[in-house]
Amino acid sequence: MSEVGDAGPVLEVVDLVKHFPAGGRITGRGSAVHAVDGVSFELERGEILGLVGESGSGKTTVANCVLRLTEPTSGTIRLRGTDITHLSRRQMRPRRRELHMVFQDPYSSLNPRMTVGDIVGEPVRLHRLARGRALDARVAETLDAVGLRPELRYRYPHELSGGQRQRVGLARSLILNPSVLVADEPVSALDVSVQASILNLLRDLQRTMGFSCLFITHDLATVEFLCDRVAVMYLGEIVELAPRAELFRSPQHPYTQALLSAAVVPDPAVQRERRQVVLDGDVPSPLAPPSGCRFHTRCPLHEQSAPASDEETPVLREFAPGHLVACHLVGPGRPAPRLVEDAAAIVEAG
Repeated sequence: MSEVGDAGPVLEVVDLVKHFPAGGRITGRGSAVHAVDGVSFELERGEILGLVGESGSGKTTVANCVLRLTEPTSGTIRLRGTDITHLSRRQMRPRRRELHMVFQDPYSSLNPRMTVGDIVGEPVRLHRLARGRALDARVAETLDAVGLRPELRYRYPHELSGGQRQRVGLARSLILNPSVLVADEPVSALDVSVQASILNLLRDLQRTMGFSCLFITHDLATVEFLCDRVAVMYLGEIVELAPRAELFRSPQHPYTQALLSAAVVPDPAVQRERRQVVLDGDVPSPLAPPSGCRFHTRCPLHEQSAPASDEETPVLREFAPGHLVACHLVGPGRPAPRLVEDAAAIVEAG
């Protein structure tokens, strides 16, 4: 039987805003951290959407709001067509079967007092979906799906390696067959030698199980390998959203171009020849974000867009089919000046 919203996106986020109160002697009474300001995107069925940006850009706050771990200040979150933005804890409980998260640190996110089998089976017990032999069989099947040996179900998290712990986290998140998996930098705390195996596993599981995934990272090479589309965040806003290949081939926003120019490519010869865009200054404080375009204080093309960029906030507009950009210099069929000619070298060399 089909359910409400089966024909549309599995997840819709519209004008999401999250401000954290920050009143005090230093910041002043009534001040707030503008962590997320007007973020909108859709997550299609079976899609992996990458959310990238510098630390502090608001990526994790978006994830926490989507999962209702943090209450948004305003905006709308729809899961399979149903508005879940203001559901109570009790109303949200059945929806939690469809929304799960893989955390960044695979050790602190696991209960050290529980065995692997208990950790993985806990969501099933909480939702009263199985018990006894049926629960044991479900846990064994899920552990096998993430590449863990059956005997590891009796171990504790401290007895496992980092890669094994992250596989346990994956198994716990996927045992209920969620519609949406949110992965918050799931490999950044792991050794480089294990990162590729976890990414390959995640991609294989996504293709087999068909869940949608919001993948949060700052690693552009990971995005290029794993994601279908990419949303680039800067200081609480999405500045560019496009299919992966299109974004790497033709980045439009100056910030996106700067990010791509800073990415290290695996070919040393290519890397030596590349020119990196060095941005002036630091990221402005989210306590007092700049007026107009938030990137204008660091933008190498600021003189070409002033005074509009200083006063008017750019909105996401379609530059090409499926390619949205928030920049005063970019319009339909009107690309931004190219800061570097080799921005796509990360794809070609990879």
